[in-house]
Amino acid sequence: MTCTLDLYTDYLLSSTGPTTATGLSRLLDGALSHDHVTRWLSQTTYGPADIWRQAKPLIRQAEARRPAGEFAVLIVDDSVLEKAHTDANELICTHWDHSQQRYIKGLNFVSLLYQAGELALPIAVELVRKTVPVYQPKTQKTSYQSPFTKNEYLQQMLRVAQQQVAYRYLLADSWYASAENMTLVRALGHHFVFALESSRTVALSAAARAAGHFQPVQSLVFPDTQPLRVYLRAVQQAVLVTRQVFTNQDGSQGILYLVSSDTDLDQAQLTTIYQKRWKVEEYHKSLKQNASMGKAPTKTLATQATHFFAAVLAYTKLEVLKLKCGIGHFRLKAQLYTVGLKAMYHQLGQLRA
Repeated sequence: MTCTLDLYTDYLLSSTGPTTATGLSRLLDGALSHDHVTRWLSQTTYGPADIWRQAKPLIRQAEARRPAGEFAVLIVDDSVLEKAHTDANELICTHWDHSQQRYIKGLNFVSLLYQAGELALPIAVELVRKTVPVYQPKTQKTSYQSPFTKNEYLQQMLRVAQQQVAYRYLLADSWYASAENMTLVRALGHHFVFALESSRTVALSAAARAAGHFQPVQSLVFPDTQPLRVYLRAVQQAVLVTRQVFTNQDGSQGILYLVSSDTDLDQAQLTTIYQKRWKVEEYHKSLKQNASMGKAPTKTLATQATHFFAAVLAYTKLEVLKLKCGIGHFRLKAQLYTVGLKAMYHQLGQLRA
């Protein structure tokens, strides 16, 4: 018996605890040695091409069945899988987690998610590797940084995705709302809907921009809560900016500013489209809790990378089951857990007998 990606991803989905080579060997009653699993993890290489290869047939099926008027979006975001107790290397190191507004030790990855209807699949994922040494004169220490920024990773992904999928909008939080990203999306023939920092400055007309008259977004007055047509400093075409007021769980109010290149949208349309971005948060949560992404005590770069991409491919398997069974990832996982719990309860009764 040999270890395969199909076998390993099934193990990741079935497990409710640590996923180890020894654990997989025991699950198979020793038909596969733990050494064989470890060798497979260290010698097998997966990457973004494998993510697309598994997603492609599912996306093509979705495209063929898509109702008239429905459109696909791409969503970009990054996340950090916290690994506080794992030895540091170019993958497991200190990263800024902008969702938590703090530095944490872990594995940082950037994903491009395809979403249409009920389908949400990663079509590209990049691991952030810090390999470039940077000497800090103030501390007289050497730190490491990635050769690419997250925005550069996105731009690479978008150029590849241009040959793979049809989509109408790119959605992202304010981290990716750079003029370079906006210009590239428009050059590729698509629109964007991004969150915008309240301090970002805009001009109310092309003439005002030419004269250098800019004001922060937070100072804009929105008539009848409708979007305003404005001009950004380094984006040629006019854009829409809107303000959304929402209530937090603690009862406090928050304000979200959105910017879009599609100037035909109204307030409701713009807000509804951006709400699709929540799918990437569900994807991150399912990866970490249902696909066992953080449950492997791997110690080398090779085994860590293989396990990571296997977890992403396991997520795709869950997405297939979700569409087939009509239930979400967490309910699917709960059903698997219940079956295992019943088996343990039955086994306990037999041992007592």
